[in-house]
Amino acid sequence: MPFDAVTLPPGEQPTLVDGELVLRPWRAEDADATRPLHDAVMARWFDSPAVVPDRDDHLAWVERTHAEWREGSKATFVLQWRGEAVGSVDVRHRSPGVGALSWAVFAPYRGRGLSSTAVRRLVRWCFTAVDAPEPGLGLRRVEAEVNPLNRSSMNTALRSGLRREGVLRGNTLLGDEVHDTVLLGRLATDPEPGTREGFTAMLDSQLPTKRVIGQGLVRNGAGELLLCELAYKREWDLPGGVVDPGESPATCVVREIREELALDVSVTRLLAVNWLKPWLGWGDAVLFVFEVAPVGDDLTDRATLLEREVRALHWVSPTDAPEHVAPYNARMLASLGAAEAAGDTGTLVLEDGLPRREGA
Repeated sequence: MPFDAVTLPPGEQPTLVDGELVLRPWRAEDADATRPLHDAVMARWFDSPAVVPDRDDHLAWVERTHAEWREGSKATFVLQWRGEAVGSVDVRHRSPGVGALSWAVFAPYRGRGLSSTAVRRLVRWCFTAVDAPEPGLGLRRVEAEVNPLNRSSMNTALRSGLRREGVLRGNTLLGDEVHDTVLLGRLATDPEPGTREGFTAMLDSQLPTKRVIGQGLVRNGAGELLLCELAYKREWDLPGGVVDPGESPATCVVREIREELALDVSVTRLLAVNWLKPWLGWGDAVLFVFEVAPVGDDLTDRATLLEREVRALHWVSPTDAPEHVAPYNARMLASLGAAEAAGDTGTLVLEDGLPRREGA
């Protein structure tokens, strides 16, 4: 499918310049010059059957880049640096307003920052309006799919302002091996990669994420704990849930109780921060447990349950709670009970429900 008519510059494929690096259309004479520069690294990541391509095949590929430009499906540029052909970069029509990027630098020229310079220059052209003095494609988004094992290409994409957006599991084959692919993308409205805002956004997109959970400890006059009998798992649990992006753990507790029990509550203090090990297919998480201000012994009568989440509410004594909750919660409740009995009013730091050992 071609680029939209409104995003395809008329006439011949342009030449793009960034300092000593020139992005220009491939020529027939480039085929012989670049063919010996292919190596096993390129053959692996592009899943090529031969390390060095056949001369006729490589020449036919060069000619095909011209046909793809004419039909509007792809724009491929040879990278020329200090008079030498050092690699290739291209943008392919993915969908209206969206282009897919690909790039390669030949072995003798790697490690000089040429790939990221080339991709940044190509992206600027992709985002340049079609009616600009030097027209571009007028795209709103570019993206790239990169094998996570290909650290060099991952770094090129990130340094070019693309953000890591997700993993496409098992979506590609290299030989007979199934591989995941990382999807990275950049919008025309994103900050430039050389700015502080652009760098922060890029770094934030690839940092590890961790689930954060907020729960409330609700008691009645008899000292019993409120446990929720849940619709989606066997174990009962404290009221609460997963913290939304941009939400504080305390706010999460108030929101979850309002949504699932139709009750307005307030939290008073942070009782514990509990790191949870991976469990039953879930990754690790950090749990914040807050004390909830007294709400009255008739809470279970006043609550209106969100039935797809909560089947029933139960007041349970601390000694009986371990029979109903997951093992990690049983350990946490025991740690909270021990701290309360010892008169410890501080916030507990727990790992898998147990106090963290000094020096560990």
